[in-house]
Amino acid sequence: MPSASTRAAATHASADTRLAPGAPGHRRMSLALFAAGLAAFTLLYSTQALLPAISAGFGATASAASWTVSAATGALALCVLPLSALSERFGRRTLMTASLSVAVALALLVPLAPNLESLVVLRALQGAALAGLPASAMAYLAEEVRPKALVGAIGLFVAGNSIGGMSGRIVSGWVAQLWGWRAGLAAVGLLSLACAVAFRALLPKARHFTPGTLNPKALARTVRTHLSDPLLMRLYAIGALFMTVFGAVYTVIGYRLVEAPFSLPQGVIGSVFLVYLVGTVSSAAAGKLVGRLGRRGALYLAVSTTAAGLLLSLSDALPAVLAGLVLITAGFFAGHAVASSSVSRTARTGRAQASALYQSAYYLGSSAGGTLGAVAFHAGGWTGTVLIGLVAVLGVVSITLYGTHSARVEARRLRPATA
Repeated sequence: MPSASTRAAATHASADTRLAPGAPGHRRMSLALFAAGLAAFTLLYSTQALLPAISAGFGATASAASWTVSAATGALALCVLPLSALSERFGRRTLMTASLSVAVALALLVPLAPNLESLVVLRALQGAALAGLPASAMAYLAEEVRPKALVGAIGLFVAGNSIGGMSGRIVSGWVAQLWGWRAGLAAVGLLSLACAVAFRALLPKARHFTPGTLNPKALARTVRTHLSDPLLMRLYAIGALFMTVFGAVYTVIGYRLVEAPFSLPQGVIGSVFLVYLVGTVSSAAAGKLVGRLGRRGALYLAVSTTAAGLLLSLSDALPAVLAGLVLITAGFFAGHAVASSSVSRTARTGRAQASALYQSAYYLGSSAGGTLGAVAFHAGGWTGTVLIGLVAVLGVVSITLYGTHSARVEARRLRPATA
């Protein structure tokens, strides 16, 4: 006969109306957020694979053209917190829909930019529009999905990011090779439009969202609370540093592959981003990694994989460079999925703001990585870009080691009280 505690646990589980695998609406929710993640990365990094062609088209340097990526990620980082506050008032679903709609509309204007300056401005506006999506998505999942299924659900959203980053670059690369970079960006806009329509049609209505009020003082208090939490601050820094590596590598890799000894055409360079499929697998598997190794163990594995990939990419042999990109991608997406899901589980209140602060740090890291990676490439070639990545990796290791040490100290402090 089941014990009283077992019956109580079963009753509590049955009373939990949040979504879990197998529950009605869970598959639709998963597909909708996957489509949203796909659209977000497709749009946000739409110019990244085309940077050599954009440089040639406008007669710009690598560092100047890299601003078409950095402006979008930087604007997203600045706008994600205020837009997350709007999601507390108007709802996650409403804000995600509005963000995608505006971003897609701007995507259809981007190919018409007459010069590099106007292209950078349009990309900044697009990044600002997309800012309403990531934090709202994380908050939606935290509210609508059961805790045990949360890491897997966020991992699937991140997997959509990786598929979007891959498909957008491949499509734009081959279309650009045939008809030019403007046609490549137009193809990305149409692909994102299809994703936005699928997202709106599939996403279930929120059942656990409670509207709040737009109170700037309350928002400031919530932000201060999150910024005073040592664990959240470490997670924000880890997300920023992982993305610094990723932004540096993928902003510059096209320039490296178009030059000797590789001399690859634009379409083939776009196809190199098939390695994003590895990110799809590693982010979706993040929940299992945490279950087996713990959060810090999973981060150690992710950062070690990233560092190994950076070192391997220094080779002048194309297979070794591609293998390095595979390891960098796998390590980055696993680390990002672990850190972002940990933020959602750590924050007990103001989850949208907690996720928004993570996204701000994450995309500031992307913006900094893209710019620093391009400058380092101009000054020291690919070795300079790899050095930027290794410094960021060392930062992740240092923060994770500090977190491990702090946890041990806290455990020793509490042990006498619980003995």
